[in-house]
Amino acid sequence: MKNFTHLHLHTEYSLLDGMAKISELVEHGAKLGMEAMAITDHGNMHGVVDFYKAAKKAGIKPILGCEVYVASKSRLDKNHSADNFYYHLVLLAENNIGYENLMKLVSLGYTEGFYYKPRIDLELLEKHNEGLICLSACLSGPVSKNILRHGVEKGKEMAAIYKNIFGRDRFFLELQDHGMEEQKRVNEGLIRIGRDLDLDLVATNDVHYLYKEDAKTHEVLLCVQTGKTMADDDRMEYGSDNFYLKSYEEMEELFSHLPQALENTMKIAHRCNVELTFNEYKLPKYPTPDGMSAKELLRKLTFEGLERRYDKLDEEIIKRANYELNTINSMGFCDYFLVVWDFIAYAKKKGIAVGPGRGTSAASIVAYALDITNIDPLEHRLIFERFLNPERISMPDIDIDFCYERRQEVIDYVISKYGDDRVAQIITFGTMGAKAVIRDVGRALGMPYAQVDAIAKKIPFMLGMTLDKALSIEPTFKQEYDTNPASKGLIDMAKRLEGLPRHASTHAAGVVISDKELTRHVPISQNDGVNTTQFSMGVLEELGLLKMDFLGLRTLTVIKHTTAEIKRRYGIDINITKIDMEDKQVFEAIAAGKTEGMFQLESRGMTSFMKELKPESIGDLTAGISLFRPGPMDFIPKYLKNKHAKGEVKYLLPELKPLLEETYGVIVYQEQVMQIVQLLAGYSLGRSDLIRRAMSKKTEEVMIQEKQHFIHGIEGEVEGCLARGISQTIAEEIWYEMEDFAKYAFNKAHAAAYATVGYQTAWLKTHYPAPYMAALLTSIMDNMDKVAEYIAECKQMGIEVAPPDINHSFGNFAVIDENKISFGLNAIKNLGRPTVAALTKQRESLGQFLSLSDFLMRVGSDGDINKRSVEALIKAGALSSLGG
Repeated sequence: MKNFTHLHLHTEYSLLDGMAKISELVEHGAKLGMEAMAITDHGNMHGVVDFYKAAKKAGIKPILGCEVYVASKSRLDKNHSADNFYYHLVLLAENNIGYENLMKLVSLGYTEGFYYKPRIDLELLEKHNEGLICLSACLSGPVSKNILRHGVEKGKEMAAIYKNIFGRDRFFLELQDHGMEEQKRVNEGLIRIGRDLDLDLVATNDVHYLYKEDAKTHEVLLCVQTGKTMADDDRMEYGSDNFYLKSYEEMEELFSHLPQALENTMKIAHRCNVELTFNEYKLPKYPTPDGMSAKELLRKLTFEGLERRYDKLDEEIIKRANYELNTINSMGFCDYFLVVWDFIAYAKKKGIAVGPGRGTSAASIVAYALDITNIDPLEHRLIFERFLNPERISMPDIDIDFCYERRQEVIDYVISKYGDDRVAQIITFGTMGAKAVIRDVGRALGMPYAQVDAIAKKIPFMLGMTLDKALSIEPTFKQEYDTNPASKGLIDMAKRLEGLPRHASTHAAGVVISDKELTRHVPISQNDGVNTTQFSMGVLEELGLLKMDFLGLRTLTVIKHTTAEIKRRYGIDINITKIDMEDKQVFEAIAAGKTEGMFQLESRGMTSFMKELKPESIGDLTAGISLFRPGPMDFIPKYLKNKHAKGEVKYLLPELKPLLEETYGVIVYQEQVMQIVQLLAGYSLGRSDLIRRAMSKKTEEVMIQEKQHFIHGIEGEVEGCLARGISQTIAEEIWYEMEDFAKYAFNKAHAAAYATVGYQTAWLKTHYPAPYMAALLTSIMDNMDKVAEYIAECKQMGIEVAPPDINHSFGNFAVIDENKISFGLNAIKNLGRPTVAALTKQRESLGQFLSLSDFLMRVGSDGDINKRSVEALIKAGALSSLGG
């Protein structure tokens, strides 16, 4: 019997230190016959859920843990001193209470104790140790470090402290043997302490990579982490090549004199029984007024909103609203809708621009009634089941676009409403991609920059590119690999590190809101003072947490600035949601190719497509946005031909005409696929969405089965085409056409929302060109290539962009008159926004600058400007009006 399991193991998430990728680790562990394995990454729990799932799938029992950092003094002491350092300590969750305590401790390490590392302390261990098993860790552990520094008696004192906290049965002295002299001394001391204090021993191998031959590559990884090269004498080294995933036989040979230390690893493994639950929702409760239920409040708000939205509530509107409300309630999402309604209402109340919709949420009439979206799903014939499917329980996905300048205000509101212990932003990981890993490894090996750069440049720039793929498709890269031994060594080493997480950062938009304290469900870290989850977005969704994207859309800011400038200059208060959506002048401008600066319409290819398409309605723009993507582009010629020869469009069946007429007989949207299978074969819309998903994912087995169902039906569920009088030949032809396009089909709800924003920008540019172009230039002023491009567009439009002037320009681009814009001072390089703010404030309070000396005396006295700023203003011509 194999009486050993690894209890000290670092995966890829011990960033730039562990190089054991979870998938490879579990696969190798299974080959070695491991019954159980632990994950104990440095200071974080990023990988525990992925490890848990991978281990379970491989038939290995997952033990969830972490090698935490323990402050030698208090976690709150962040003063640099010789006695303020940290120890390593291994904590393993014995049960779900221990797992929660582990998440709490690891989170507090970041939120309270971060000082170089996320540190906890003895105080926290005393509070949150229930359900945790503690191992004394490596040479940096509290017992081992004190044995080395001060002798066995000091080590025993430290061991007694931890025994007192965890008790005899939950604290183990950890023995390691990587062939290092220090470990032999420490192990002798630990054995003695174990006898004296009646503590059990446990044997571990501090795993950082999978195979012995990975040792050198791991050294390179450490050089990447520390910014050193392999030639540096002071680089970080482990001093052994034994930090790999050893087999039972290897461990037995090392610790043959201490069989009990091996057996104890299995005893601990048997005791550790954490069970994670997936897809069990942990949604926040919306604080409803006057004892109302969430269901009652949602219904009340929905019908109040429908009264505002529609002149008359006919039977179709009421039926659709009731159906959606019943579905939302039965699926348990009433609070979800109220939470979203609340923060969008807050944003609008505060004048923060909100998009008309994004993704599939625009298909909901409830969302429309609540002002979550601004797209009428009935007018656009959008299908609710594409958004929320009662036949496939999954979290609704309401992503929101906000003004990019003020998005954070909405996030701050959500944090204040639900508590900073229940709201966090979401972590994301940057990985070592094909080109980047070549450069990182080449730098660490000390290879000449030019040589490494030349190799990296041979890798094709493509999405999903890997080194293996580059070797198979790029002849020059393959030749370099085959003919140059140094390049081969570099590439082989880089392949072992490729794909490892390189750093953690905060997701640009993701926010999670929990029903209770977040650390009950997910550990928290911090990035630039912002609380972020330690689990990535996909894991959070699997755990049933409410995840939403608060996206910053620059175009909304442009629209907001434009309407504000129109009101300032002309006294006209424009509500962009109430403009004429059938303005011929706007569609003529788009058809003429005057699309520069219009949302979703300005690329060269899209401009050309619009000139051919000659859109006449918002429906044409919606289809255009959907078609102009890789894949659907193949259908553009057919679409254009049919649009411009409307009377000649042929349909395989007359029943298809009402569904495909708006897109001239071409299947453009996912919703059309759903409607076709519903109409021709008798599918429910819920089940039709499952087919649409299978088609888009190209799931072959499911497709073969569903084709049979589409043609022949399912007794009691689906009639099938044959039963409805459609021939097998026609049914198959329709099926193949759907299958062909569904691989690429776009969801209409998202396209309609973005077409609306595109139209709004076109309307503003057509009717208020100077305010729109000024706002557009302001939005991209940090990108000088774009500034030049839009200034050229202004010239084409007959609008002059006046050079910057210290007495007339503002920070942003501004309208001087109908045909003239002043250049924004913030766009001048090396000037800085605080300096510009100080200059304009001086001008407002004391009037225009009269001369260069007047300018220098007024702004120089307060230290608002330096020599570099003055030079920048001179070179930009902003001081020319002051005279010589």
